[in-house]
Amino acid sequence: MIADLLTALGAWAWVVLGLLLIGAELLAPGIFMLWLGLAALVTGGVVGAFDLSWQASALIFAGLSVASVLVGRQVGGSRESGGPAGDGLNRRGEALVGRVFVLDTPLKGGEGRLRVDDSSWRIVGPDTPAGTRMRIVRVDGATLIVEPG
Repeated sequence: MIADLLTALGAWAWVVLGLLLIGAELLAPGIFMLWLGLAALVTGGVVGAFDLSWQASALIFAGLSVASVLVGRQVGGSRESGGPAGDGLNRRGEALVGRVFVLDTPLKGGEGRLRVDDSSWRIVGPDTPAGTRMRIVRVDGATLIVEPG
């Protein structure tokens, strides 16, 4: 039944599938269905140009799907490898390690606050008067560990 439908619709079946997959990407973003949708659209173009059987078109779609997903991972970077999709996300403090800032307020009782760009961070370190240059040495959750520097 599905084979008959694919044969009857020809290239249009692949175009419709491609548009559905790209539309599904809007509902469940992840940039995965986009590549499958593009593979289906290209398959529709190839089937329309060469009038291939449904078996051949399914093989072409499978090959193009694998190739497009691999290209997509290279272009967008994978989340596991820390590619562009995940750079710095939820790790702003780690990017501050090694930077030096001047205290606006004194560090009392081993705790205080430090103004970093447009945000304020909780800091822990030795008691220090305001105006002292402090180096961020590590991050513990949302707390910056500092020392004079």
